[in-house]
Amino acid sequence: MSNLNNLIMVVEDESLLLEAIGKKLQREGYDVLLCTSAGQAVDYLKNMKENLPDVIWLDYYLTDMNGLEFMDLLGKNENWKRIPVIVVSNSASEQKVAALMKKGVKKHILKADYRLDEIVKIIESYLKKVPVR
Repeated sequence: MSNLNNLIMVVEDESLLLEAIGKKLQREGYDVLLCTSAGQAVDYLKNMKENLPDVIWLDYYLTDMNGLEFMDLLGKNENWKRIPVIVVSNSASEQKVAALMKKGVKKHILKADYRLDEIVKIIESYLKKVPVR
């Protein structure tokens, strides 16, 4: 299966996890954009006029902002807010998950509850809903 037309942005500040996610997605045939901070992700989005990511994997707790703050920034741009966002975190209160969903997050995943292969399958389910470029 070729996934060469799909770009996945991964925003994760744990370098070992970021590297593992990137390698796994690349082995599956995806183009991957790895970001170690929300600020770096926003900078990339500002400079990407046409090739916006098809899905964003977003770690909730980042060094420069949290997932809610990142979603606020995405929501201010008409093109960005159309990108499906999957938030991955180590904790989940009902209030946090509800707030994320209200801001447009498609899915919230607890890292401890899923293997990387399972999370990739979830990402793929959202890619099927995105028109191929």
